[in-house]
Amino acid sequence: MDIIYILIPLSILIVGVAISVLFWAIKSGQFDDLDSPAHRILFDDDDQLKK
Repeated sequence: MDIIYILIPLSILIVGVAISVLFWAIKSGQFDDLDSPAHRILFDDDDQLKK
């Protein structure tokens, strides 16, 4: 039963770190453009190979 005194603060700390990383990613623009990388694979880049 003594382990609960360690696990609860540890889980709160892990959740706090995860939330701070999420807000850092949102603030730094990691989620601004989600469609361009997915569509970029469809374009043909043979023009760069002919040079």
